Amino acid sequence: MNELIKQKLAILPDQPGCYLMKDRQGTIIYVGKAKVLKNRVRSYFTGTHDGKTQRLVSEIEDFEYIVTSSNKEAFLLELNLIKLHDPKYNVMLKDDKTYPYIKITNEKYPRLLTVRKVKRDKGKYFGPYPNVYAANETRKLLNRLYPLRKCYSLPNRVCLYYHLGQCLAPCVKDIDKQVYDEMVQEITNFLNGGYTAVKEELHQKMLDASEKLDFERAKEYRDQIAHIDAVMEKQKITTTDFINRDVFGYAVDKGWMCVQVFFVRQGKLIERAVSLFPSYGEPEDEFLTYVGQFYEKAEHIKPKEILIPKEIDGDMLQQVLNIKVLKPQRGRKKELLDLASKNAQIAITEKFQLLERQEQRTIGACEQLGDAMNIATPLRIEAFDNSHIFGADTVSAMVVFIDGKPSKKEYRKFKIQNAHAHDDYGAMREVIRRRYSRVLKEGLPLPDLLVTDGGKGQMEVAREILEDELGLDIPIAGLAKDDKHQTSQLLYGNPPEIIPLKRTSEAFYLLQRVQDEVHRFAITFHRQLHEKNAITSILDEISGIGPKRKQQLLKHFGSIKKIKEATFEELQEAGVPKKLAQAIIDFFLKK
Repeated sequence: MNELIKQKLAILPDQPGCYLMKDRQGTIIYVGKAKVLKNRVRSYFTGTHDGKTQRLVSEIEDFEYIVTSSNKEAFLLELNLIKLHDPKYNVMLKDDKTYPYIKITNEKYPRLLTVRKVKRDKGKYFGPYPNVYAANETRKLLNRLYPLRKCYSLPNRVCLYYHLGQCLAPCVKDIDKQVYDEMVQEITNFLNGGYTAVKEELHQKMLDASEKLDFERAKEYRDQIAHIDAVMEKQKITTTDFINRDVFGYAVDKGWMCVQVFFVRQGKLIERAVSLFPSYGEPEDEFLTYVGQFYEKAEHIKPKEILIPKEIDGDMLQQVLNIKVLKPQRGRKKELLDLASKNAQIAITEKFQLLERQEQRTIGACEQLGDAMNIATPLRIEAFDNSHIFGADTVSAMVVFIDGKPSKKEYRKFKIQNAHAHDDYGAMREVIRRRYSRVLKEGLPLPDLLVTDGGKGQMEVAREILEDELGLDIPIAGLAKDDKHQTSQLLYGNPPEIIPLKRTSEAFYLLQRVQDEVHRFAITFHRQLHEKNAITSILDEISGIGPKRKQQLLKHFGSIKKIKEATFEELQEAGVPKKLAQAIIDFFLKK
């Protein structure tokens, strides 16, 4: 704990509010709320914590706080600050999948669609459904029962659906709006659990058709009833009131929290969402924040009510979400709530070992590497590598690893502009200068560790630019390879020394991944550039070949190599004039 934090802790108010934790670069890494700011913020810097919270505290170099007039106001502010700053240690709602919905479009002549995104377009959305098949089958069933428009844009004549009795043909007929309003209302009732009435009506129509000996029509009604049974009644009824509700259960273990959400629609448990994340605060507060964020995603439509455990502040949640919040103590709803919590406990138990292993390979490896090098944990690593063929088309590439995992959106490519061919040191000098001059100019985050794909020479070049020219103090490491081109040694210090790392350690595996990734990225970029230059330069040097002729030759032969090997007759067969064909052969003979 630094002196600045000590001074701030001494003057913290005993009022509700939000606190914002910052790292050494001033980036907000965690946002929390507290009923009493003084007690909550001080708790991070006193006593013992689990590994996850210790890691958070180790990165805190400063903090801010905002006093609010009530705990509810602090909760609302916390949700807004998380959304604004996107702190890396806060609960992030990144679902692995989206759920399909059935949509009735808000158009003059409505359509039924299966969609995965819920938009604020005044359309009516129903779901989510357990899978795309269930949603599509339901939509097909409704399209058979109700003659809504099927086409994306209105054609100039009637289509097959009109002749099948599944469309009213608004493309050529003037259909009263009330007709569509009534159909939309019936579909809405159907999807809200009123399909039993539709079944009874179809059953009566089937009997009437049978009495009239119209067996073909009766068979259609029978098939429609069977479709309803297959699509709408596959799942066990969980409640009898047909109210749409979401059931939230959670479990906490070893600094991790698992939240399970059961989606109950039309009395059926149709799907669940599972989220597993590190927990740094009080479990009740973390759970409250999770639910508060849950419905900010467009895919999550607010139901009529939600069920939560009894220890959660339901009144605050009800005011914030504007949804009926219940904390059942007995009956079927309590059984559902207990089932959600039980599944959360099972999930956190089953996945904990896997998460621990992943932690060891990522952040744990960063911590191990920092300890071995005697530097602060390198949570942000930037690595560089050069690539060329005999000095031609020299390029360089940079990859970024954050918390031990590649951050591909921050990868960068460099075309070497000033360094001479075969001058690897010159290329490294140019790239380091360009990269970190821009970092300083634009205020981008600095790395905790810079890695060069090479030995002492590459390290010295990087140090020359960073320290002497730019005045930056960034740890620089070099990675040497053995005769099999495998990562063998980690070099660090001034002068560079070998840092002993076990080849079976997670830190060594992390360095291998970094070196392999930067090499792959550099090679890929170089090949792309080299192939592009090969196509544009060699053929362009031949007098008489323009863009169209070049395209014609490449299309016919498929590659530069085959053009080089082509005979005079083969070139003529490709449509090349005699004089130009001879010029091409002479050119490649000289080459």
